[in-house]
Amino acid sequence: MPSSAHTVRGDTVAADACSDDVLLKRFAEGDAQAARLLTDRLGPRCYSVALRMLNNRAEAEDVTQEAMLRLWKVAADWVPGQAKISTWLYRVVLNLCVDLRRKKTAGTLDDVPEPEDDQPSVVDRMQQNARVDALQAALAQLPERQREAVILRHIEELSNPEIAGIMRISVEAVESLVARGKRSLTAILSGRQEELGYDHV
Repeated sequence: MPSSAHTVRGDTVAADACSDDVLLKRFAEGDAQAARLLTDRLGPRCYSVALRMLNNRAEAEDVTQEAMLRLWKVAADWVPGQAKISTWLYRVVLNLCVDLRRKKTAGTLDDVPEPEDDQPSVVDRMQQNARVDALQAALAQLPERQREAVILRHIEELSNPEIAGIMRISVEAVESLVARGKRSLTAILSGRQEELGYDHV
């Protein structure tokens, strides 16, 4: 069977042919393959947000698994159209991250994922790692809501209306949080442009 096709309840369909609502409904009816498709679709984005919030791969994996478990628990009661499943999941991920951060007395800047590239030089890798570390450290200094908004807007590249739905605030509030977050990041990183190889931040 081609890799782009999956069997869902006896029918061979393209992986992206079913909506999230349909897949969740099929899972609630006992279709394990539907759960796998939905996990493949939503899991990586949840993990990405959790990793940026927590800066720890193991914790991000735990948060992602817990978020998906919570989705499976509400599957039978989910009402299609009441909300986007992805919006609901993002909200759960953010809440889990906030709870976890509050339980930790101190965080570390270890385990930052390195972006894959075409075999850059050692110097280039060191500079890229320094940029990742600097950005992660700067994000960690932002107030919780600013960090959430900046991550969702500029790292996950969600629209302001989508972020407003996830954070349960107005679009104007999202714009304000993002703007303030960007200003704060610029101020935090302002003295390190030359060190990080940036002309400007």
